[in-house]
Order: sequence, then C-alpha cells, then structure tokens
Amino acid sequence: MNFHSLLGERAAAGRPVRVGLIGGGKFGSMFLSQARRVAGLHVLGIADLAPERARVNLARIGWEEERYAATSFAAALQDGGTHITDDAERLVAADGLDVIIDATGDPAAGIRHVTLACAHKRHIVMVNVEADALAGPLLARRAREAGIVYSLAYGDQPALIAEQVDWARTCGFEIVAAGKGTKYLPEYHASTDETVWDFYGISAERAALGGMNAKMFNSFLDGTKSGIEMAAVANACGLDCPADGLSFPAVGTQELAAVLKPRGDGGVLERRGMVEVISCLNRDGTPVERDLRWGVYVTFAARDDYAAQCFAEYGLITDESGIYTAMYRPWHLIGLELAVSVASAAVRGEPTGTPQTWNGDVVAVAKRALAAGETLDGEGGSTVWGRLMPAADSLALGGLPIGLSHDVRLKNPIAVGQPVRWQDVAIDETSAAVRVRREMEAAFAPEARAAE
Repeated sequence: MNFHSLLGERAAAGRPVRVGLIGGGKFGSMFLSQARRVAGLHVLGIADLAPERARVNLARIGWEEERYAATSFAAALQDGGTHITDDAERLVAADGLDVIIDATGDPAAGIRHVTLACAHKRHIVMVNVEADALAGPLLARRAREAGIVYSLAYGDQPALIAEQVDWARTCGFEIVAAGKGTKYLPEYHASTDETVWDFYGISAERAALGGMNAKMFNSFLDGTKSGIEMAAVANACGLDCPADGLSFPAVGTQELAAVLKPRGDGGVLERRGMVEVISCLNRDGTPVERDLRWGVYVTFAARDDYAAQCFAEYGLITDESGIYTAMYRPWHLIGLELAVSVASAAVRGEPTGTPQTWNGDVVAVAKRALAAGETLDGEGGSTVWGRLMPAADSLALGGLPIGLSHDVRLKNPIAVGQPVRWQDVAIDETSAAVRVRREMEAAFAPEARAAE
C-alpha cells in the first residue's frame, strides 16, 4: 500500500496529516494508542461530550499529559499537540484539519458530522456504521459532490470485507459470498441490555468495573450489529442481502467454500453474490471447530476449468466441485488499524470502502409483544433488534430503520418477531436524521426497486 512511505514524506516536509477524532471511547482510544507512533499523523483535536472521559482514556493508553494540554486548536497546530473539546463543530472547522473520524456510534450525530465535513471540505472516516446503515449511500454521494472522501473504517469488519471483495474481483474471480464471523444462537435475538451479561458469562458488576456498555454489547449479541455491518458491505460492494435476513450458519474456516455457495450447488445461499454472517457456535451451543468469530471472509468462484485447476495445484481449500474456494482473515483490530483509512483518504484521496448503491437496510423488529404507547429504546435495548433486509423489501414494507428506533412511541401494537413500520410510530419528521433518511429513500428508491 506504501502508506508508511507516503506519510513519512509528509512528516519530512513538515506537512503531517492532521486528524480530528469525534468520540473518545474504545474505538477512538485504540486509534489514539497507535496514532502517536505513526510518523506523518498529527491528532490535532479530540471532541467528546465528556472531555474529562477523553482525558482519562488518553492517560490510560499512555499519552503524556503535555501531549493533550493544548488550550486551543491554533496552539495545537503550532506546537504539534492535541486540543480536547466538547464541541465537534469547532473541531471540524479547525484550521489545518485534513481528516475527521466519527467514532460516536450515534446515527443522528454521524449525519450531522458528515454535513459539517462537506461544508468544511474535510475527508471523513465513518467508524459510525450505524449512520452508514441509516443513510450511507446519500451521505457518500454528498461527500463526492463536496469533493471529499467518505470512507468506511479500516480495522472494522465492513472495510476489511470490502478489501477482500475488491481483491477477488481485481483478480477476475466472481464473488459468491462475503461476510464475517460472530457468536450467535437464535435465542440471542431476545437478549436485552439487562440480560446481556448472562450470555457473556460475566456479572453486571464486573462489566461495570470494566466500563462495558450494556446496550453496545447487546447490539453485537442480538444480531443488530451484524445486520448493520452487512448492510454497509452490501451497499459498498453491490452485493445482495438474504430475503429472510441473515441465517448465521455455523461454519468453520475449513467449510467456508462448501457451505457459503448457492443452495442449488449444495450450499446455503439463495444465489451468488450475497452477504452472510457465520456463527462460532453450533445450534446446540457447542463451539465450531476452527471458527471465524473475530474474522472476515469471502468465498469466490473460478470462472473456468483452468482457474479451478490452479486452485488445486496451489493447495486452496475448495468444495467438492473444485470451483468454489475462500479467503479469510481470522481477526480484526478495529481502531488499531484505523490509520490505514486516514492515510488512504489524505494521501491518495481514496476510501477504504464507501457506499455505492442502496442494496441493504436494517429494520427494527420486536423482541417481545409490544403495546401501543410503549417507547422503543433502539439498538441494543429491550424492545427491538435490527434485521437485515433487501432495501427493496424495506421500502415495500415501509420498515422503520433501526437507527431511528430510539425514544419513539408506538402508535400500534407489534407482535413478537414482527417488523416495526414508519406508520406504527409517532416520529418527528422535522428532525435532521429523519429528513436525510427520507431524502435517501426518495433518491435511491429506483435502484432499490430494480433489485427486486
């Protein structure tokens, strides 16, 4: 990739890539722990709603206090330090800034930050995949029109999957499936932020001591985060989503090529070119051998007998036909790898994955029978989880995006397992997030319907 050399040239010329981070939590802290070690990167500022929390995290990851003692962005620009603020808008507008990282996980905040990045001509790296699943195709289009890069976050699974998809296509192979691993059992869909620690096998007290956020961890467990991330992959790579949602087959790395292929060829997919998430647990709760819980994969197909012969000659693991094979990466390092996206945007003007079309959506589904008058508590809560759907199906249903399901009141009762629709909730149509989502539905509806 040569980013290290290119960043080194920037450093030698006194023109480091200046970065602003919004959100100083776990992902942001992991990035910051490495950023100070990369020549050619300068963290100009950090914006967090709780600045003191950001300072605590910086001390915990080993930053010397003088590194983040700058009293203003101008001072940080002058002396190479970092200024901490609670004002994200001031950070985006700061002189000298090249790249913004949104690591908030808040869909509405993400939309606002992309709008600011467009206005101030800052490239933006979206760790905030929740915002990307809600309105990414429109946000990326706006960024292109503004002349900036809108990028998925390298180190997070969607960008790593997109990289593997691009590799396979560049080599002339046909993508059959792309996705990631996770820990899944069907009963996890009913998990709430009050029961989540039972599934993880730890006490609520221990989780609290570790600073673990119950709703965030529950969104990983109940299937919501998997749906959000696969929507991002489908939209960035032009892949299709399963009509019935993710099925989470229990698959080890040795079986990827045999299982992640079309049903007509003995696999589990509707057809070639799908996203899917695999589980590290068999349905009886026993572990899958050689699981891919922390990793990503692609399965791809030889387009002729000669390529299939080469698969065999060079030791690739294939299905029985020899046509299907797989590549996988067994882990992802989230924020520790994020500098790749920053460098790609700043020195090459290229994203590490970006939405191209609207193929996938994530709709709120009832975890239990919900009564009219109840208030939904959004991603990772006790009322709904997010199911991946083809965007065309979501449009036809009028499904409520999971990213807009927080703190909204139900007008109609919803049976357990049923999707929530726009018409089922009292929602503020004037809010910026709702308006942007509605605009995206209108702008991309023809593409989504063409996928039916």
